Amino acid sequence: MRILVTGGAGYIGSHVVKLLGEQGHEIVVFDNLSTGHAWAVLHGKLIAGDLADKPLLDLVIREFRPDTVLHFAASIKVEESVREPLVYFYNNVVNTMNLLDSMVKHGVKNLIYSSTAAVYGIPDRMPVDESAPLCPINPYGSSKVMGEAIMRDLAVSSDFKFVALRYFNVAGADPDGQLGQVYRDATHLIARSIKTATGEYPYLTIFGDNYPTPDGTCIRDYIHVSDLASAHLSALEYLRADGESKVFNCGYGYGFSVRDVVETVKTVSGVDFKVKMADRRAGDPPALIADSSKLRSLTGWTPRYGDLSYIVNSALEWELLLKRKLAA
Repeated sequence: MRILVTGGAGYIGSHVVKLLGEQGHEIVVFDNLSTGHAWAVLHGKLIAGDLADKPLLDLVIREFRPDTVLHFAASIKVEESVREPLVYFYNNVVNTMNLLDSMVKHGVKNLIYSSTAAVYGIPDRMPVDESAPLCPINPYGSSKVMGEAIMRDLAVSSDFKFVALRYFNVAGADPDGQLGQVYRDATHLIARSIKTATGEYPYLTIFGDNYPTPDGTCIRDYIHVSDLASAHLSALEYLRADGESKVFNCGYGYGFSVRDVVETVKTVSGVDFKVKMADRRAGDPPALIADSSKLRSLTGWTPRYGDLSYIVNSALEWELLLKRKLAA
């Protein structure tokens, strides 16, 4: 298949591109490299471009004629979205509309969309399934609700089909050691904990210990990035088999608290790093755990890397590899 991957040089997108390339698909990656890296594109052709550049986007889609688009390009930091909501609505909503408009114009009918558990806000029940009300409590979640709504309406009005994958907390690194998280300022808990354990930060901050959870800290469903990548390939096969447009949760169905994660990182790394407490951050729900039974039953997705210690260890090995490369 010919597959266009927006944001394919980023953390999640690059892991998916690796799997697509290993399966022999023809790939074009479209990425502005604002957070992604050219070296992370292991297969296919990379075009450095922004979805706001409509003429370039039209040219790429017209000339490449993809069978399917995988859309990862987005702004994704919850706390940043609270500070700069317009940035998030421009990038995550307006630019998604630019992409959809080009797809419709050139007859591209299938899309796999990166969504998020942030669309649920603070769910009434846990684990949360796809039928739960969409009540985001931050602009990031709101922007993804809007993206899903636009695609749903487009699917009703035409032969366009989509799968939206609502990610829970993504972590870890490629088991082969080729890819992993590379952010200028790590904000995800596991990545930041590991950078603290390896001496990059003097201490780790826990934001809030008075949530209505067993130990007072937030609980999240952490999914290994390679399992999430395989979910995209399962979704791709689902669409190829003429599946209907669907929304799927992507998680394991169980969660760990912030304190659980910190203790696991300390155990795996062997470093008892310093931890400080701070007030809650705006936009953080107390708990988010996925019910992903629909994804498993309709696509056959079978995750492999659900052990928290494994997730942490893969991320730690990647971080140590990066530090060795920088020191060489």
